[in-house]
Amino acid sequence: MDTTPSIVLYTVGTPNGHKVSITLEELGLKYDTKAISFSKNEQKEEWFLKINPNGRIPAIVDKSNNDFPVFESGAIMLYLVDKYDKDHKISYPHGSDLYWQMVCWLFFQNAGVGPMQGQLNHFSRYAPEKIDYAIKRYHGETRRLYSVLENRLKENGDWLVGDKLTIADIANYGWVNMAFWAEVDIKEFPKLEAWCDRISAREAVKKGLDVPTKFDLKEKFEKNKEETLAEGKAASAWILKGQQEAEKK
Repeated sequence: MDTTPSIVLYTVGTPNGHKVSITLEELGLKYDTKAISFSKNEQKEEWFLKINPNGRIPAIVDKSNNDFPVFESGAIMLYLVDKYDKDHKISYPHGSDLYWQMVCWLFFQNAGVGPMQGQLNHFSRYAPEKIDYAIKRYHGETRRLYSVLENRLKENGDWLVGDKLTIADIANYGWVNMAFWAEVDIKEFPKLEAWCDRISAREAVKKGLDVPTKFDLKEKFEKNKEETLAEGKAASAWILKGQQEAEKK
C-alpha cells in the first residue's frame, strides 16, 4: 500500500496561504494546488464550505488520510508537522518545552500579527473611506507586535524557538514579509529584518511563495509603488462585495 502523503492545498497567494505552502515545501511533501478565486467568491461556494465551513483560505484535504479536511492556517501547520514531520525538520518533539514554545509563537501570529496587520491592510488599502483613527491604531499595534518579535530574536538568536527554523518562524514570516504593504518600515527592526532575509533565502521558501502564482508584489512595489497600489485598490471591489453579502446573511 502506498503511504506517500498526497495533499490538496486550496489557497491564494496571501500571507496565510504562503504559511502553508512554505510548510509543505520545507517538509518536501507531495501536494497539488487548487487556486481559489476571490473575485468569483469561490471560497463561499457549497463545495468549499464542506472543506472549510468558515469560507476562508487556506485549507487542505489529506487524500492519504481518507480525504481528511483541515482548515485554519495554524491548525494546518500543526497537523502537517504532527503527522508528517517525524524527523522534526521544522518542529520539536510533541510535548517538549520547545514544542510548547513553538506553539506559543505560532498562536502569537494567529491571534496577534495576522489580525492586526490584516486590519491595517484593510483600513489603509481597501476601505472605501480613510479612517485615521483605525489606521493609526492598527499601524501602532502592528509595530508593537513587530517589536515583540525583535526582542525575542535579540534574546534567542537566529530563530524564534530553539536553534532552527520552525513553523513558528514560517507563520510570522508570512506576514512580516508583507510589511511593505502595511507601510511598516522593517528597517526599524534590524534583527527582524535579518531574520526575514534569512528565511527568504531558503529554497523551499522561494518555492512556497510562488504558490499558487508567482509572488512578485514586493518587486513591483519597489519599482512602481503608485501603480502597484492602484492594482491593489482594484481588489477592494470584491472585498466590499463579499462584506455586503455577509451582512445580508
